[in-house]
Amino acid sequence: MRHFVLHSMMHTLKQRVTVILMATLAGAACGIVAGYLLGRAFTLNRVEIRLGESAARTMTEADVSSREARSALTAMNASPDPYCSDAGIAYFHSLLFQSEYLKEAGRIRGGKIDCSVILGRLHQPIALSKPDFSQPDGTKVYKDFAPFRMADLTVVGLQLGDSFVIINPYLETHRAIPPMHYASTAINDPTWQASPLIAAFPQATKAILTTNGQGRAGDTLYATRCSNSYYNCVTEYISVPDALLVNVTEFAGHIIMGGLTGACLGFLLSLFYRHNRSMVQQLRRAIRDDELRVVYQPIVSLPSRRIVGAEALVRWTNEDAFVVGPDVFVKMAEEGGFVGEITRLVVRHALRDFKKTLRSHPNFQLNINAAAADLNDPDLLPLLEYFLEKAAVPARRLAIEIAESCTARHQLALETILRLHQRGFGIDIDDFGTGYSSLSYLHDLSIDSIKIDKAFTHAIGTEAVTVTILPQILAMAEALDLAVIVEGIESEQQADYFSTYDQPILGQGWLFGYPVAAEEFLRLLAEDAKKAQTASVGP
Repeated sequence: MRHFVLHSMMHTLKQRVTVILMATLAGAACGIVAGYLLGRAFTLNRVEIRLGESAARTMTEADVSSREARSALTAMNASPDPYCSDAGIAYFHSLLFQSEYLKEAGRIRGGKIDCSVILGRLHQPIALSKPDFSQPDGTKVYKDFAPFRMADLTVVGLQLGDSFVIINPYLETHRAIPPMHYASTAINDPTWQASPLIAAFPQATKAILTTNGQGRAGDTLYATRCSNSYYNCVTEYISVPDALLVNVTEFAGHIIMGGLTGACLGFLLSLFYRHNRSMVQQLRRAIRDDELRVVYQPIVSLPSRRIVGAEALVRWTNEDAFVVGPDVFVKMAEEGGFVGEITRLVVRHALRDFKKTLRSHPNFQLNINAAAADLNDPDLLPLLEYFLEKAAVPARRLAIEIAESCTARHQLALETILRLHQRGFGIDIDDFGTGYSSLSYLHDLSIDSIKIDKAFTHAIGTEAVTVTILPQILAMAEALDLAVIVEGIESEQQADYFSTYDQPILGQGWLFGYPVAAEEFLRLLAEDAKKAQTASVGP
């Protein structure tokens, strides 16, 4: 009997172990398959998003370069200077100097180049091949302007009347990083056929190359963005194997995690889904319970390194003790239609923390960010005035930071900016340089200063093309009498770069201080004032 019971127990244990082992193996196998499929789909979706974003940026650059080219050609054709005269060539040179995207300009007649800024006046005109095609606005396009060919770079030339310009070919080299590929397509007149302009996408149909959209053509992912103003489109594409190979760590991670989680994958995914859905409710509760933190990062005068202001920044740790970045939860609030509640919280905290400082330090200014939705909120101005009156602080002590992209979308936003400026608030354009603002565009805005985006700061000391734009931005600000704040300064090299300019420039970044709580910031401000007083008294 005992032997039978023991045998039965062993048999039952063996069955349980077998079932557990089989379930684990089956779960692991299902998890690997699910991880592969999910990882592939997720990775390719991320690549598609990046393709779309990259194509949109490239199309923006193409529009700006086309606008510059058409404007320059119109100005050249309207010039009263004699054909190929020294004065005319000098005028062309001034147009190139003011341009960001044009490399060369000159005169062309009878299919021959007679003069240009680089070549001067030619005694022996240079013959050209016929233009590759014309566009509906009368512009003739040369896909390869042979006399100015640079190594293996495509040199695109545009002719209107007897004037021509050349687009800087070096701008094309950074538009797509291999194995991502970039192609530009132009539309001919009068056939309206798609013609490759820069590079090509051989597998693509005309519909793909000339229609806004993204998707897959065979084994290739693509994203196409077309201009609303000119007759051209850009397409960025990558093969599926290359997309997976570039993101192999991420892709493999999904497969490994799928194998480890096995049969629990569906359960974990459901938890993840519920967690994501509850994040909005967590944020709403955090705002309601006043659990968002406001920290402050110093803004300093670069010549003296004295603290002259602070930017109020909002932080959130959710109910699961995870720190959620502001770029995530502010976007959640914008999509949920309650970002104004965050702005109210920040204004209330900032004026509570700094009301004494703003009264006692006449040159100190507090910067507060406003979202795009805030500019369309009729309650924004009354809200600001209410808290300012409560804190007994004048409006000029508060600067409202507005992202550059917000200012170009809605007339109502522009009207709000004007009203804020008229009431005495400082207006700063944040992340300046990412939207290719022109001189006339800034002139139309009621602003006091610009904040140069940290992408330009981080490019200092490198060969990045963004560095070449910095002097133009600073010159533009000086011409319009705008203050300049430089974001993202992390090294003395970056700070020293701006010290070479005569105009007053303020700096913000880790080199001068991290975002800290109000108490810590006020302590730093007191130490800064004490050091300045000691320096003024001398030894």
